[in-house]
Amino acid sequence: MARVISDACISCGSCAANCPVEAISEGEGKYEINRDECIDCGACEAGCPVEAISEE
Repeated sequence: MARVISDACISCGSCAANCPVEAISEGEGKYEINRDECIDCGACEAGCPVEAISEE
């Protein structure tokens, strides 16, 4: 199951930097996780300073 990024995202980019499969990209107003590429490792969630990432 993929992770999701909430509207609490501050677009800092730490999630994308921590993603080992590059499944995260900058979207309009916040970062977005590509559900097809996400391996649900949790690295992005652990690196988010505002806790905007959670399990779907």
